[in-house]
Amino acid sequence: MLMNRMLLIVDPQIDFISGAMPVAEASASMQRLAGYITAHDGDYIVKVVTADCHPYDHCSFVECGGPWPRHCVHDTVGAAVFQPVFDAVYSTDGRTVLLHKGMDVDTEEYSLFANRRASLEFEELLEAYAIDSIDVCGIAGDICVLSTLRDAMSRHPFITYRVLMQFCPSIDGGEALRAFINENNLTCDK
Repeated sequence: MLMNRMLLIVDPQIDFISGAMPVAEASASMQRLAGYITAHDGDYIVKVVTADCHPYDHCSFVECGGPWPRHCVHDTVGAAVFQPVFDAVYSTDGRTVLLHKGMDVDTEEYSLFANRRASLEFEELLEAYAIDSIDVCGIAGDICVLSTLRDAMSRHPFITYRVLMQFCPSIDGGEALRAFINENNLTCDK
């Protein structure tokens, strides 16, 4: 049991799995992630799940001049955390915290650190649990996972990061995330 270890799961939401913006292999990947979490019950002192929580007229939506289809609109099915992952994080030992991002209509927040409230809560968790190791995964590996990982490493360079690539489905097939891992000599599960 590693008591100072965090699991950070970025945006395991319905819209990225089977909804408005499905990422290839996301469903199978998140099913495997749920099994991984259950099999590693007790390995993480805290599990953080991030989730987009967009207003209906968010700036990132095509309908509003952005690049993406409307997705993860607050209080919709598409914004919900994938049930198997939700059940796994809450039924295993260690605290589970859900952090929302993307709530401001005029701001894109790929990284949890772009949201002031989520960032502050995350910082409080790092301090409260003396986190020295973070395992990172989620959807999409080349966008929100990569942005969050990049920001985390910039803010907390002395934490050890491990990317759970098998649970990081990406729009680009994983190229950008793998390149970042290689450039930064990060530990990876594959």
